[in-house]
Amino acid sequence: MAGGALLLSACAGNDSASNPTASGSAAASASAPAAQTITYAYEQEFHSYNQNTAAENATRNAGPLQRVLTGFWIYGDKGAITPDKDFGTYEKTSDDPLTVEYTISDKAVWSDGVPVDCDDILLWWGFKSTKIKGFSSAGASGVDLTKTPECDKGGKKFTLEYSEPFADWVAGGPGAGEIMPAHVVEKQAGLSEDDFIAAVKATDAKKLEKAIKFFNDGWVVEGSLPAADLIPSNGPYKLSKLDAGQSLTFVANDKWWGAPAATPTIVERFIALDEQAQALQNREVQIVEPQPGPDVLNQLKALEGVKTQISDAYTYEHLDFNFDSSPFKDKALREAFAKCVPRQLIVDNLIKPVAPDAKPLEVRNVAPFQTNAAAVIAASGGAGVYAQQDIEGAKALVEKAGKTGLEVKIGYQTPNPRRTAAVQLIMDSCNKAGFKVVDQGSEDFFGTVMPANGYDVALYAWSGSSLVSGWSSTYTTPPKCDGESKGNNNGCYSNKKVDELTKKLNSTVDIAAQDPIIGEIEKILWEDLATIPLFQHPGLAAWDETVQNVVPNPAQSTITWNMDKWSLT
Repeated sequence: MAGGALLLSACAGNDSASNPTASGSAAASASAPAAQTITYAYEQEFHSYNQNTAAENATRNAGPLQRVLTGFWIYGDKGAITPDKDFGTYEKTSDDPLTVEYTISDKAVWSDGVPVDCDDILLWWGFKSTKIKGFSSAGASGVDLTKTPECDKGGKKFTLEYSEPFADWVAGGPGAGEIMPAHVVEKQAGLSEDDFIAAVKATDAKKLEKAIKFFNDGWVVEGSLPAADLIPSNGPYKLSKLDAGQSLTFVANDKWWGAPAATPTIVERFIALDEQAQALQNREVQIVEPQPGPDVLNQLKALEGVKTQISDAYTYEHLDFNFDSSPFKDKALREAFAKCVPRQLIVDNLIKPVAPDAKPLEVRNVAPFQTNAAAVIAASGGAGVYAQQDIEGAKALVEKAGKTGLEVKIGYQTPNPRRTAAVQLIMDSCNKAGFKVVDQGSEDFFGTVMPANGYDVALYAWSGSSLVSGWSSTYTTPPKCDGESKGNNNGCYSNKKVDELTKKLNSTVDIAAQDPIIGEIEKILWEDLATIPLFQHPGLAAWDETVQNVVPNPAQSTITWNMDKWSLT
């Protein structure tokens, strides 16, 4: 999720997507792009200037917007929480109550000349805190524990005071992609700045009704970018043009007060995963993050003048059950499905050729490369769980439930060759257990199918970070099971004990004390079979060696986290 929460990731970096990806197979050309432009590939088309709603919380939007909409922090080098001092500064001033003071830079201004100040912060708090009904939000991430920020019209300083300790307070304030232009919302809602500020402070949802509607829906892309006056920037780049099905263009923001963008124009080309290596070979693009696989890795390594890097990533593949409107509300059927899913075979066939040490994931919320992974796995009892198939055991459970021949629709975002292959392996196995698995991949799975719970099992990835609060809403009981209310809990799983433990975890500042709590949560998730974790994604990136300062990032920020530093030799 945006700003600390997990993000839907379509492939190797955060399953994010909605519109069909373009083929990107332009005629081969040996000539490089113009010296003043750098082009990178992404497999999903940009779909919204607002990544913060439940429906648009995905890397297809978050990745491109990081250096368009800046904030107090960003996932920096190696995924570390890194303060963005160009935007402003913050410091903890009290532990009891936990209090953090923020100061926006005096120079901070939107690209249309309007200062970044109090009303922008109150808009952030309004949608993020969940205290104003109607706002669609991907997750509160601790903001629900804070008082309304005290600031006045034009103010550049505010304080977040928490009602209880919050483990990830360092990322509790608005980060990259989270601060939206309140003056645009005010104009669309017919509110003055004073009226907007007063309405947020009063948590007056009725007065904010038009503002909320615009926030939720007004920035969704429909074939072309919204009008320029609706999408100002407060970062080094601003959005310039969207060619539907083809590309998104960024140009340097002349109102940016920090170090100027190193390259005047950046272009994101929408290119299917299995075509990105060829696009790099043809120099249609200069940077790619294709789906890892032995064939594409060999293809990239064979290219002259190209740097290739395999790295760790906070992204993991999983199967999620629909607890709202599918037969898998029955735990016995979830157990049967877990027994027949060939987790080891999926890893052996699809991941080990790239990451030889890979194995089926034993927990969901701690990556294998993190130092606390062993402790959490031990506490969870997840070692070896469902690692090997048990077709006969699965078949017995299906027969006992009287569900032999039950149709199981597996939904996922297409095109995605690796997921299609994984579904085929599941189909070959689980059909022997009495299920009738149906490949229901679609080009708009994230856009329409998932929000409406139009699947039995969903296959996708979460892209996250080291923050424990980032996955809070993924397993927390949603107030309502619909696209606007369920946050990251797409299948609408619910367990009161998990809710309690998640709240406890988020208030545990002592990092060492977090591991037993995470382990207990994971234990319950296994007992309930809330989801079936499959494998950790290996990160794969490649770029033309003439492009400088390309730094792959393991967190949900993806490779674009520092694109304002990219330059050509």
